[in-house]
Amino acid sequence: MQTSRRVFFNPTSVPCLRASRHQSRGFFNAGPLRRVGLKKSTEARSGRWRGIRRESTQIGEDETGHIASASNEGILFFDNLFPLKLHWILRLPWRNDRSLSDLLWRFNNQKISAYEPMSLLKRAIPDSLPIKVTEILPRLKDGGAFVKFQYPNGLTAKEVEGLVTGYLKENPITPWFSPFRQIKARLVVGKPWLEDLYRFPSRRMKIEFVPTSPGKEAAELSQETLYSLFRRYGKIAEIISQPSDSKILPKFAYLDFARIGQAIMAKNCMHGFKVLEEAGGGPLGTQLRLSFEQKAKAHWIRDWIFSHPRVVIPAVAAVVATITVAVFDPIRTFFIKAHIDHAWHLKDNKIYRWFKNQATDIFTFSHHRKSEEVILSTIWADRKHFIDQLQTWLMETADTFIVIQGPRGSGKKEFILDQGLKGRKNTLLIDCKPIQEARGDTATISAAAASVGYRPVFSWMNSISSLIDLAAQGTIGVKSGFSETLDAQLGKIWQNTATALKQVALDSRSKDDKDHSLSDDDWLEAHPEFRPVVVIDNFLHKNEESSVVYDKISEWAASLTTANIAHVIFLTNDISYSKSLSKALPDRVFRQISLGDITPEVAKQFVINHLDAEPNDVTPDDNKITDRQRRRDLDELDECIDVLGGRLTDLEFLARRLKTGQTPKRAVAEIIEQSASEIMKMYLLTVDKGERKWSPEQAWYLVKSLAENDSLRYNEVLLSNTFASSLSASASNGESVLEALSAAELISIKTYKGRPKSIKAGKPVYQAAFKLLTGDKVLKSRLDLAILTELTKIETKNIDKYETELNALGSLPKQPREVGPRVQFLLNKLAASQSKVEGWEKEMGALKKVLMDEY
Repeated sequence: MQTSRRVFFNPTSVPCLRASRHQSRGFFNAGPLRRVGLKKSTEARSGRWRGIRRESTQIGEDETGHIASASNEGILFFDNLFPLKLHWILRLPWRNDRSLSDLLWRFNNQKISAYEPMSLLKRAIPDSLPIKVTEILPRLKDGGAFVKFQYPNGLTAKEVEGLVTGYLKENPITPWFSPFRQIKARLVVGKPWLEDLYRFPSRRMKIEFVPTSPGKEAAELSQETLYSLFRRYGKIAEIISQPSDSKILPKFAYLDFARIGQAIMAKNCMHGFKVLEEAGGGPLGTQLRLSFEQKAKAHWIRDWIFSHPRVVIPAVAAVVATITVAVFDPIRTFFIKAHIDHAWHLKDNKIYRWFKNQATDIFTFSHHRKSEEVILSTIWADRKHFIDQLQTWLMETADTFIVIQGPRGSGKKEFILDQGLKGRKNTLLIDCKPIQEARGDTATISAAAASVGYRPVFSWMNSISSLIDLAAQGTIGVKSGFSETLDAQLGKIWQNTATALKQVALDSRSKDDKDHSLSDDDWLEAHPEFRPVVVIDNFLHKNEESSVVYDKISEWAASLTTANIAHVIFLTNDISYSKSLSKALPDRVFRQISLGDITPEVAKQFVINHLDAEPNDVTPDDNKITDRQRRRDLDELDECIDVLGGRLTDLEFLARRLKTGQTPKRAVAEIIEQSASEIMKMYLLTVDKGERKWSPEQAWYLVKSLAENDSLRYNEVLLSNTFASSLSASASNGESVLEALSAAELISIKTYKGRPKSIKAGKPVYQAAFKLLTGDKVLKSRLDLAILTELTKIETKNIDKYETELNALGSLPKQPREVGPRVQFLLNKLAASQSKVEGWEKEMGALKKVLMDEY
C-alpha cells in the first residue's frame, strides 16, 4: 500500500534528489538552498503545485516502470529540460542516482538559477491553468520529465495539452544548454515504460505491433496509418515496413524522425498506445510497443570506405608510400652517407689513432701487424704494376666497370682495399655473398640494407604487406599495392645509396673552385678523383641459384658509372662475368685485371717471410732465431713450390705446417691428400650430392684426363661421349657442366680472345691431387666402370635407334634403289656401335675383377 502525504511541492521533495544537510542541491535546483515552504503570495499564486505525491522514482511507482493515473489525471511529457548529450554518464559503472544532479549542481550557480530544470518546468506551465501537479518523474537519458496532473470536471486532458502547447508557442522557453531548441510538451496517450536500461535515444524507432491481450492477434499497421499517428510529433524522414516474407514475430516497422528530440517525444508519448479497429488496428485492436533502434549506417564515411576497397586500398597504399618516402628517405640517405665516408668508424677517429700510436711499443699486436705487412710486401711488389694501373684508372673519366678477376685465394680483396684504395676515404664495400645466401625476401632485404648502411629498414613489413595484398586480392580481385617485389625493394635501397654517393662526391666541391659555376653533372665528370669508389665483392657468387640480386646490382652500377657518380670495381671468381655485366653496359669495354697465382720465386719468398715473421728461439746472447735459420730442410722448398703452385691460401697453409715442425715434403703430401679427399667428396661421390649440375662420370673424366695432361682442349672435352651424350638430365648440356665445374673450382677455363680455349686444374695443387686419385686402383676401377656403363647405355640406345629405322625400311613393300645407301649407313653404324659395346664389356669385366679382388 502506498503511503500518501500532502506537501508543498518543491524540487527537494523529488525522491533521490532531496538536498542533504550540507546544503547540496538536486539537479532541479542548482542555486542556493531555500527554506522548505513557499511564501504566502507564492502559495496563493501557485496553489496548483500543492497536492498528493506518492513515493516514486525515475523508474515509476514502486520501481515498476509504469505510472498509474486515475480518470481525472493526465500525464504530460516535457522535453529539453536536461542536456541530452550527458546521457553517457549513465553508462559509467560507478554512477548512482545523484551523479547527474551533482554534476549540474556544480555547473550551475545562483546567477543562472532561473535556467535550472525545475524553474524551466514551472515556467512552462501557465499560472492560469486550473490543474494540480501531483507528481514529477525526471527522465535523464531522454532529457525531459513526466508531469502527472489532476484536472477539474469540465476540462479534458486533451484541452490541457492544447493550452500548454499554445502557451509555449506564445512564450517560448529556451534552456541555457540548447539555445536553438525550445521546450515542448505533449500529452502521453499510451502507457510509458520507465526503464533504466542502457538503451539511449536515436532518431530511429522500432514499432512492434502486439495484441492488446495474450492469445489474440494483432494487425500490421500500414505506413499511412503510422504516418497519421506519429506526424504530430515531428518531421518523419522514412518509414520502413517489415519485409513481407519475414517470419519474425511480432511484426514491426522502422520509423525515422528528422531529429532525435522528436523521436524521444514520440516514444514517451505513444509507447503502449492502443490502435482501435476504426483507426486500422484490426478487430481486436493493436497495441504499439516502441523502442529506440540504432541506425546501422550511422558512420557513412566508414561504410563508404569499406564499400569501395578497389579505390580505398590503392589510395591508402599510395599515401603510405608517399609518407614513407618523405619521412624516412632523408634519414636513410644520412645513414648511408655516414657509412660511406666512415664518419662513425672508430678506427678513423683521430683520438683513437693517437692512443694506438702511443701503444705500439707496449702491446704485441703492432708487431703482428708489421709482420703481416712484411709477409705481403713481396706479393705487392710483384703486383706493383697492377696497383699503379688501378690507381691510374681511378683518376680518369671512363664510364665503364673495373673488374678484378681471379680464383679464390688470389688476394683480390686485399689487393683492392689494402693497396689499390689505400688512404682513400669515400669507399663503399658491398659483399654479395651474404645477400645471395640469405633465405627469403626478408633476409635478402636486411642483408642488402646492412651492406650499405640503409636504416631504418622494415624488412618484416614485407611479410605483413604480402598477407594484406593476398587478402585484398581475394576480396577485390586485384592486388592492393601494399606489398612490393624483391626487385622493387632492392631498387629502393640502391636508389637511396646512389643519392648518398652523389652527395658525398659533391661534398668535395668548394665555392673557391674555378669551375664552381658548372652544374653538378659537369663538375662530377670533370673531377673523377673526387668520386667515391664502390667495391662489389663476391660478384656472381652462387650465380646458378638466382640472378635477381646480380641483375639489380649490375644495373645500379651501370647507372653510377654512366652518371659519373662513382667508380665501380667488381671482384669476381667467375670467368664468365662479361655475360652478366654486358646486359647492363652492352656498349662498353670493361677494364680488367686478372690476378692469378704468383710466380714460384715470389711464392718461395712468401713462405720464407712467414717463417721469418715470428722468432721461436732465443740464443744465450739474446739473439732471436727464426724458423728459417733453425731449419735445415728448406732446400726441399723449391720442389714443393713447383707442386703446390702459387695460390696464396695453399702457401699460407704450407707455412703454418712448416711452423709446426713438418718437413716441406711431408707438409705438401698432406695438403695433396686433403685436396684429394675434398675432390672425391665434392665432385665424385654420389652420396648426398644435392643439386649438382654435373654427373660423377663427367667429373671423373676430367680428373683422369688432367692427371695425364696438364691442359685439355675445351672443344675436345665437349665432343666426348661423356659430355655430349650424358644420360643425366641435369648434366645434358656440356658447356653448362663445364661452367658449373669451373665455378666450383674443380677446373679453370682459359680463354683466348673471349672464347674458351683450354681447361686446367682449378688449383695447382689439384694437379697433384688428380694424379693421387688416379693412382688408387680400386677408385679408378670403380669410376671407370661407371663411365663404361654409361657409355654402354648410350651405345645401346643408338643400336635400338638404328634397328628401329632398319625395321621401318625393311617393312616397305618394295625396296627402292635410293634406300640402299641409307641401309648400308645404318648397318655400318650398327656394327661400329656393337664393336664398341663388345670392347667395353671386356674392359668392364677386367674392372669388375679388380673390384672383387682389391680392397
